[in-house]
Amino acid sequence: MTIHYLAKPADGTSVAEFDLTEAGSSPRLVDLIARAREVAAIAAAHAVIVDAEGRFPHEAIAAAKAAGLIGAMVPVELGGEGAAISTIAEVCYTLAGGCASTAMIYAMHQIKVACVVRHSALSPWHQDFLRRVARNQLLLASSTTEGQGGGDVRSSSAAVMHEQSRINLERAATVMSYGEQADAVVTTARRGPDAAASDQVLVVFEKADYTLDRTLEWETLGMRGTRSAGFAMKATGRDQQILPEPYADIHAQTMTPVAHILWGGAWAGVAASAVERARLYTRKSARGMEGQTPPSAVHFTRAAAALRQLRTLVATSLARYQAIEHDPAALAAMDFQTAITLLKVDASELAVAAVMSAMRACGLSGYRNDGDASLGRHLRDILSAPIMINNDRILANVAMSALLTDTPQSLHD
Repeated sequence: MTIHYLAKPADGTSVAEFDLTEAGSSPRLVDLIARAREVAAIAAAHAVIVDAEGRFPHEAIAAAKAAGLIGAMVPVELGGEGAAISTIAEVCYTLAGGCASTAMIYAMHQIKVACVVRHSALSPWHQDFLRRVARNQLLLASSTTEGQGGGDVRSSSAAVMHEQSRINLERAATVMSYGEQADAVVTTARRGPDAAASDQVLVVFEKADYTLDRTLEWETLGMRGTRSAGFAMKATGRDQQILPEPYADIHAQTMTPVAHILWGGAWAGVAASAVERARLYTRKSARGMEGQTPPSAVHFTRAAAALRQLRTLVATSLARYQAIEHDPAALAAMDFQTAITLLKVDASELAVAAVMSAMRACGLSGYRNDGDASLGRHLRDILSAPIMINNDRILANVAMSALLTDTPQSLHD
């Protein structure tokens, strides 16, 4: 099946080449990408109405569940497909060509799956939970943004309250994407009422374990289908639902690198879709000018260059992570943590640059909402990228470690 809006990025490479590893050699994983393309076509068919109504992309997520995409990262021995992060990044890229909200929902879900997979090997409860994720295609939401702390995911106000083997948690989840549509929530919290704000744990609560009372609506410029509303969350469960490893380790080893790689994959997919529309529009304009290069082609060149840089950046970061993903010391090293943190900043800004240049290449046709070259939704969606976990906050947090790092004295340092 060919998805024309992602047919061939302007840098001359095929979409499938974004995956650096096993998709080229494993029929099972090649099939996973083929299934993702079918889901992307369904997502594309409903993307306009999802955006216009600001509603959850029910059709696309239902199709993803039916295609087995939701449980793809769960290990084979637990009933999943054991897909590596490289394959999941490719799925995010593919879905984003159809609907940015669908791709972001899928990325956020898989970030939480990755955390549970990596950090719960010694927990029978979580191993059984992963079996149910694969068997029933359970969609996981994330709750890390809280109260006045905003996007500071390494600080929690709400604490887990323990009563014998039972736990309770009440938190102001000021932004929880697709919270009402999820089958479970994976949330950060202080380890206990006497714990420091940074002494956190990660807890899995299933649908029957919690209630959500909406406190903030989601009426936004873009990414409207993620339904990232605010809620007062009340949850109860058993102490074995707490992941056994400290959140500090989960954050450094899995949460941050997987989040930034998968978000980058999704943003690259949005940018690729925009650049493809600009390419088709520019070619059509050139034909109308009897083969002469239209003036807007300079903007298309910039768009294609930004997309090439973006895809290279994500692919390089992905390869670096996969090379050390089983080495906790290497993952915790300042150089890697700085690089993987800045991936979010650089990828988001390159994605905005690519889509903005594609819009300028299409001119008024891109600005309109009623034509084949329309890029308004792409631009509105991609403008969320620098804002979610604000780039300024990230740069400020990285500043101190950057000051402690020597400036390279040669190209090879």
